[in-house]
Amino acid sequence: MKQLTEIRWHGRGGQGAKTAALLLADVAFSTGMYVQGFPEYGPERMGAPITAYNRLSDQEVRVHSNIYYPDYVVVVDETLLESVDVTAGLKKEGAIIVNTPKSADEIRPLLKGYEGKVVTVDARKISVEALGRYFPNSPMLAAVVKVSGIMDEQKFLDEMEASYKHKFAHKPQVIEGNMNALKMTFAEVE
Repeated sequence: MKQLTEIRWHGRGGQGAKTAALLLADVAFSTGMYVQGFPEYGPERMGAPITAYNRLSDQEVRVHSNIYYPDYVVVVDETLLESVDVTAGLKKEGAIIVNTPKSADEIRPLLKGYEGKVVTVDARKISVEALGRYFPNSPMLAAVVKVSGIMDEQKFLDEMEASYKHKFAHKPQVIEGNMNALKMTFAEVE
């Protein structure tokens, strides 16, 4: 892993973007990385655009601000492509990962000239198949790990399973579905 990886998440309130950023921070921390995971609050209501952030490093992270020049951007709700400049500051060497059934070529015209890597993942299809309901955060979390290479996939899966076992101790049926969503995303994302 390079010295510092910065990720910006765009979603809508209630879709799990903040939760995914915090889960990524927890899992990365448990693998020995230095981490930050935090949301930026605006109008805190269901469906309102939200932004969350991650910093992951093999060295202590001393900066404490929003992320203006991310390596990766994760867009949990594709409708934000029309109303939010999700590519603002996104490094060309990084990537944008969009939750959509569309192809990267279909999405690219909405990205304000961004010339870097565009990855699409149908988190709706994956989560409905794996969980029976639409929860996009697990698939999008796996997608950013796969695309960024910030940690070993098996180590990520092991740590996520431990996290889910703790979080869903009273709902064990949820664990298998979330684990399946992560694995399906790893298989689907190129």
